[in-house]
Amino acid sequence: MPYVPHTPDEVREMLATIGVGSIEDLFAEITEEMRPQSFDVPEGLSEMEVLSKLEGMAAKNATDRSSFLGAGFYDHYIPAAVDALTMRGEFYTAYTPYQPEASQGTLQAIFEYQTAVTRLLDMDCSNASVYDGGTALYEALMMAVRQTKRRKVVVSEALNPIYRVMLDSYTSNLHLEFVTVPHKKGKTDIEGIKAAIDDKTAALIVQNPNFFGSINDFTELFTAAREKKALSIMSCYPVLQTLLKTPGQMGADIAVAEGQSLGLPLSFGGPYLGIMTCTKKMVRQMPGRIVGRTEDTEGRTGYVLTLQAREQHIRRQKATSNICSNQSLCALRALVHICSLGEMGLKRAARLSIERAHLCAEKLTAIDGVEMLTNGPFGNEFAVALPKNAYEVITKLTERGYVPGFPLGRYYEGLENGLLVACTEKTSEEQIGILAEMMKGALR
Repeated sequence: MPYVPHTPDEVREMLATIGVGSIEDLFAEITEEMRPQSFDVPEGLSEMEVLSKLEGMAAKNATDRSSFLGAGFYDHYIPAAVDALTMRGEFYTAYTPYQPEASQGTLQAIFEYQTAVTRLLDMDCSNASVYDGGTALYEALMMAVRQTKRRKVVVSEALNPIYRVMLDSYTSNLHLEFVTVPHKKGKTDIEGIKAAIDDKTAALIVQNPNFFGSINDFTELFTAAREKKALSIMSCYPVLQTLLKTPGQMGADIAVAEGQSLGLPLSFGGPYLGIMTCTKKMVRQMPGRIVGRTEDTEGRTGYVLTLQAREQHIRRQKATSNICSNQSLCALRALVHICSLGEMGLKRAARLSIERAHLCAEKLTAIDGVEMLTNGPFGNEFAVALPKNAYEVITKLTERGYVPGFPLGRYYEGLENGLLVACTEKTSEEQIGILAEMMKGALR
């Protein structure tokens, strides 16, 4: 139905029902200084004028630049099948599956997604996703706090700083003790983290590859945490899990990831999805939806929501979370993307991304004054130290159509000259060569 404003008689009837004489009386509790001083709303536009205005605004977006930005979000190739399948009305308009008898298709898709990501990360259980990678990390932390009944959290400074800001925001009133272990020239300080764990520690939080792109094996660290009865939480990059040692192989209790790199375009920062997996012993602490497979009375396969600990269901204030909205359409895209590429396709994308990053590192460090910030193995992302402020270089190159990377000085004091550079399978050798030449010119 079109929106029809209330008539004066209807307004009077509603006010009388709630026992208020006028609109002014309705808002009497709001003091004058708290009320809007004016409604300076421009004149309305026609449909044609609105469309023209929006098209003009959209045209200002530069979509043809070569980008080496990463920092947790990556421009991977998305097969055409992902859009073709997920834009079908059955999926695109499907509402939340509260009635399993009417939602078997959606529930099966979510079940298949859970199966795919648990295999990818080598973990026991998965939920149907949460908002994004940062939210997943917060939810993982709260799982650990509930399970251990402890309040201390050890966090690596090499964890994505955007996630660390989110953790601070979400937990600001929860009276948790955070111990942040500094990075060592972009490397995760494993010994420092190990030393910070004690019998009051609920969990440690690390990332692989870390924010600087460095690759680690946390097996010994997770073993040390287990000896102190602390839980191990690992944030990872799903595409590279096809080649790297997985969280499950390292012994993580909870593994989370930002799912954007699995079939979701960068857009303007979303919508994305948070991948959440854990060991079987932790599954009852997991927030959000979990889909299970069962049989009906006639032996036919059926899918249901199980272990529902959401505040919208039966738990109310005892719910495991109240920000656990499931990104099921985004999760479906991730599933279709994984299935479209298959094991070999995912490995090929990961291998190409790593190879291009190493080629790029070789080209950039051949420039006078440019050095690797970190030593040791890295994936498709690496950090370099420039002989001048990274912001200046980024500004110069971006104006010429190349975004060279992410300025580390934005989050790390003392790394104002640090630049984080990422490559994917979409990054060509030609683009890498041009970036190196442009960088050389910008640093003269």
